[in-house]
Amino acid sequence: MSLQRENMSTVDTAWLHMERPTNLMMITGIMTFDAPLDLQRLKALFEQRLLRFDRFRQRVVDPQRPLRGPRWELDPHFDLNAHVRRIGLPAPGDKAALENLVSDLMSTPLDFSKPLWQFHLVENFGAGCALVGRLHHSIADGIALVRVLLSLTDETADAVWINDSAARSPKSSPGLLRSLFGPAFTATQTTRKLTATLLHESRAALQNPGRVVDLAKVGAGGAATLGKMALRWPDPPTIFKGNLGVMKRAAWSNNMPLAEVKAVGSVTGSTVNDVLLTAVTGALRRTMQERGVDTTGLNFRAMVPVNLRPLDEPIQLGNRFGLVFLALPIGIVDHLERLTELKRRMDLLKDSPEAVVAIGVLGTMGMLPADFEDLFISFFGSKATAVMTNVPGPREPIYLAGEQVQSLMAWVPQSGRLGLGVSIISYAGSVLVGVNTDAGLVPDPERVLDHLEIEFAEMLELARVAEETADT
Repeated sequence: MSLQRENMSTVDTAWLHMERPTNLMMITGIMTFDAPLDLQRLKALFEQRLLRFDRFRQRVVDPQRPLRGPRWELDPHFDLNAHVRRIGLPAPGDKAALENLVSDLMSTPLDFSKPLWQFHLVENFGAGCALVGRLHHSIADGIALVRVLLSLTDETADAVWINDSAARSPKSSPGLLRSLFGPAFTATQTTRKLTATLLHESRAALQNPGRVVDLAKVGAGGAATLGKMALRWPDPPTIFKGNLGVMKRAAWSNNMPLAEVKAVGSVTGSTVNDVLLTAVTGALRRTMQERGVDTTGLNFRAMVPVNLRPLDEPIQLGNRFGLVFLALPIGIVDHLERLTELKRRMDLLKDSPEAVVAIGVLGTMGMLPADFEDLFISFFGSKATAVMTNVPGPREPIYLAGEQVQSLMAWVPQSGRLGLGVSIISYAGSVLVGVNTDAGLVPDPERVLDHLEIEFAEMLELARVAEETADT
């Protein structure tokens, strides 16, 4: 029997209360197709597979009493047609037009009188179409939502839907989940290499995301980490951070062959994530220099989400991730030197309790009145300039409503005064990088991607030369 009412966890409440007109707490995603999708078949798919999760029929209800948190409540007027809509892409129907449309949708708030999600079937995208989804962060984190969206897809075009939760349970196929989310799983395992006390507390937090990690119990490591986070100097002012406006801009790269990224990693002894973040860091440096900014010796931090949920459990919504702060070596010009330094910094973070401590801070935020949350938003926002995510997608092509998905991309929201987001998604042998910016700060995120192509091409050439030299 479906729950009529359900208290929102404190961590989910924190993401709900971070909503601002100038920084909407939505995860925006897109799938593209070479052929049109049938709208009625798409709606039937959502009815069968998405709405089996109660959360997508529930709206947020504000508390009626002081010190009470918001609740999830079934929408008595729920209408699927309000959440799955068809629109036409303006001429010329190309990638630039689609980026403009995604930017407009990313800047438009969801209707809080209804469940906090919506999909647009975008027709006239070349000979095919696109599907753009917007889901509020209070529903779930990025890993959970990717798993939900992948549960809408099939491995073949003519697959038959069997509504058998046991058959589709991720618990029955942990190997598949590890193949889809291997790097995320590894990061989680590494993050948990903490003291025994901290492990005990983090497991309790995972079982109940609403529970705040008690820093008095996690020992000196957790308390010291919180103190270190609090005492960090704020990031320096840059073009990517400042007073935000309502309009956002979204762009995504051309396909980058995953084999080429792995080739660079093989020569340098680095991971795919290390290589891509190094290229992104170089692209940000070039973008700033293009606008007359001196990047000598510059470092600024990116908030990097770290998954804290076991991937062999059935799909569960809600937010169960921590945050670590990665200092990007923007000022290092040499590619190899930059890669070596970034890898060193990333490796240090993998053994840090920072992610677990961060989820405790988020839980505390959700317990406080909304008026106090600005203090905590400043706590996180002042320490960083960007949010960066890396989500490994399926290794083989997938199908939605009978059509093959050609590309996948998603953008995460920022909070506070952060005006830059970078998303990395791999799918079927390719990698895409997405950038979203505040239009008032950086109106042309496509320039970051132009520089990214140059950076990666140079890294790939250096790797080839190094390999040829080693062979001679």
